[in-house]
This record gives sequence, structure tokens and C-alpha cells, in this order.
Amino acid sequence: MRLGITMFATDLTMPPHELAREAEARGFASLYVPEHTHIPVARKTPPPTGDTALAPEYARTLDPFVALAAAAAVTERITLGTGIMLPAQREPIVTAKAVATLDRIAGGRVALGVGYGWNAEEGVDHGVPWTRRREVVREHVLAMRELWTRDEASFEGEFVSFEPSWSWPKPAGRVPVLLGGAPGPTLFAHIAEYGDGWMPIGGAGIREALPDLRRACADAGRDMVPVVPFGTVPSEEKLGYYASIGVEEVVLRVPGGGRDAVLPVLDEYARTYL
Repeated sequence: MRLGITMFATDLTMPPHELAREAEARGFASLYVPEHTHIPVARKTPPPTGDTALAPEYARTLDPFVALAAAAAVTERITLGTGIMLPAQREPIVTAKAVATLDRIAGGRVALGVGYGWNAEEGVDHGVPWTRRREVVREHVLAMRELWTRDEASFEGEFVSFEPSWSWPKPAGRVPVLLGGAPGPTLFAHIAEYGDGWMPIGGAGIREALPDLRRACADAGRDMVPVVPFGTVPSEEKLGYYASIGVEEVVLRVPGGGRDAVLPVLDEYARTYL
């Protein structure tokens, strides 16, 4: 089983390029960093963690592609990913070029964990029609895939439209898109149509959901996609459970702090689980 890590990278934490270098040196397979462009001060949306107040790091996240480009420059093997990126809040033509450029620099090591978003105020500031954000994400990802794979790309949708166009660079290889979210028919239909895997946060309910995901993939005429549990606090029992249901990669959570807080956790994870 491959083990990756994720950290809530901010301007106050260990720099992500240093974290990537240290993680690769210890044998971890991947590094994922999150995205929030901003957090409106006056909010009505409750924190996704269930806490009364939103943790300060949500307002301090780094731009994921700038951070991962720095990580790509100092590593050779580790997969570099977003966990998660919010495509509905991003202009897809510009984002497609940023992803392709990063993947070229990284030598084909980029993975995109994407999500629909939970913070309505943040999304509305980007002009996202909030109740239809899933449809926006779908079109943005499909439009980016056209730009990544076709010499003359075009797209005609409700939320994205562009005439036949040239856009280089192309990614070094296929950039996997892992969709995050709770299990359900809408998510699984989207994964089966345009995703390359499911990235659930935590492990609750994965075993019970696998038949539905497998069925959605079969209905779309494709093989079962990978499941990559995200933000896991590991234990031997938990990793054994994942292995027993066929999971091949798990992304472990490390604390958002400086080197003194992060490196001992990396060492413990490597010593215990790698």
C-alpha cells in the first residue's frame, strides 16, 4: 500500500517544498495540499469540521499550484497533488494551462483531488451559482481535459464555451482527477463519467459504498476506479482495513505547523507504517 501525506499548508507552516523533499526522502508516495482562495469574514456557512468557529488556517492557505511547482523543483519521484482544488471557483482555460505547466515541470507527477466546495460565501464571491456547483465542476473538468488532450480543443456547455483553440503545453501524461465527497449516486455518476478515482475524507462507509461505485463504473462501461482515503490519522487496524477492501493508496494527515511539529510525525509514520 502506498502512503501519501497531506498538510494544511499556509504562510505559517513548514514550506510545502521542504515538506515534499522530506516526505520523498522518507519514502512517502505523494503530497497533497488544499485550496481556499479567501474566506469572507461575514459567513453563514458552518465549518465542515463541526466546530463552532472556522480554524484560522482556512484563510491562510497557499496557492496550491505555486506551492506544488516549488515542490516539483526539489523532488524527483513523489506525486504532487491538490487535496482539494475547487474547480467551480477557477476559470478553466487558465487553470488547464497552470496544471499542464506544473505537470511538465514535475515530469508527469501531478494528481488533482477536486471537490465541489462547502463554503457558499466563498463560492458566491467567484460567481458560482451555488446550488448548481456540481454541474459547474463537471463542465470545468471536462473543458480542461479537452485542452490537455486535443491539439485543437473546443467546448460548448452551459458554463464553459470556447471555439477551436490551441493551448500548449500539454501535460506530460494523463493527469488523474480524483473526486472528493460523500458517497452517493450523483458523486458516483460523475466519477464514472469523468473522474479517475474517489477521494473520500476518512474511511467511514467506504466498504458499504464500493458496490454502488463499482456499479456506476460498470454502467459507464469502464473498470472500477481507485479509492484513495484522504486525511487519515493512521493506525495498524485502520490501514489493515483499507488493505482488506482493496485500497492501494492512503493519504495521511500531518499537523499544520513548523518543522519541529511536522518532522517528528513524518518520522513516526515512516518508522511505523512504511
